[in-house]
Amino acid sequence: MELRSEVFLNHLAPTSRYPFLIPVDRAEGSYLYEPGGKRYLDLISGIGVSNIGHRHPRVLAAIRDQLEKHLHVMVYGEYLQAAPLQLAKKLSTLLPSALDCSYFVNSGAEANEGALKLAKRFTGRTEIVSCHKSYHGSTHGALSVSGNEEKKFAFRPLLPDVRFIEFNNADDLTQITSQTACVILETIQGDAGVRIPSTEYLQAVRKKCTETGALLILDEIQCGMGRTGTLFAFEQFGIVPDILTIAKAFGGGLPIGAFISSRTIMSTLAHDPMLGHITTFGGNPVCCASALATLNVLLEERILDDVERKGKLFEHLLVHPRIREVRRRGLLFAIDFDSPERVNRIVAYAKSEGVICYWFLSHPYSFRIAPPLTILDEEIREACTVILNAIENS
Repeated sequence: MELRSEVFLNHLAPTSRYPFLIPVDRAEGSYLYEPGGKRYLDLISGIGVSNIGHRHPRVLAAIRDQLEKHLHVMVYGEYLQAAPLQLAKKLSTLLPSALDCSYFVNSGAEANEGALKLAKRFTGRTEIVSCHKSYHGSTHGALSVSGNEEKKFAFRPLLPDVRFIEFNNADDLTQITSQTACVILETIQGDAGVRIPSTEYLQAVRKKCTETGALLILDEIQCGMGRTGTLFAFEQFGIVPDILTIAKAFGGGLPIGAFISSRTIMSTLAHDPMLGHITTFGGNPVCCASALATLNVLLEERILDDVERKGKLFEHLLVHPRIREVRRRGLLFAIDFDSPERVNRIVAYAKSEGVICYWFLSHPYSFRIAPPLTILDEEIREACTVILNAIENS
């Protein structure tokens, strides 16, 4: 443990002064295990990644099968490889016909970068509209359209021509004009503390984009892949985006993202200039095999059918006078309290008792719960007992 901590603190680049420092030996299902055997119930799925649990047997089998065939053989977009072809075909059968063409990348931020480039290329416009309190990634373009100024100020200048509007406020939609290349929204804002828009609002955004010729990008990197009870969250709002971005849980534990649009829109990246977007490792065959197996598990094992019931069970059990508000869609929760200090104490107590909750970057008054969708009822009850004790002792 001492050697691990020394290396971590001195030889891995830091992201904060307060890392979680759980020494992970292995993971299985809903649990992480330390080398000494202590286990942690993972209520955050590695921040929205392990939707079907850690190391699902069918995902492991798909990875092993691809390992026996080949690893990387060429940059994206040149060779015919079974794994990315099968994955692209599967996605085209699961999405509306306007989303029939996938570009595979390595992460959510890269998916959003590609989506922004695609919108500017297709429309010939430069203005981008995003929302306050949004989070779309940490690379320069993705950070430019994210709404947390505290995370941005040290890295300016960022992309020009970015305009911010208030999420779920239809009055602000007048700022979408014929100069707007795209509007980028999280279908449900995650990092802002699970902010759920009205159906009327998202439909109004869709209508305004159609009227002005702006492309609508929906970022489902956190809320997609069954997290909210449907495979994609936008299905619950009666709209279809022009571009969809996915990542996190998409790979079943391996790094992969995608931006998805129509063949007509996507084809503009292939000319003027040629190679308008390119990636060396996008569409990696092992990651694609893992992603395809993950989709098949979600659908064939009918995991989505039970997401809402499990979410309601959490909500039924997590009742305490110190809780200010619970915001939830499916198995994506924000639990609000009166101060960041109380949230920190709750998270720390739960960790000491073997339950992993976590913070939001942009809403310190809440902690997040987003467990594997495969979590069992008895695990939910166990976790809620620990959390209620943590609240009581905070």
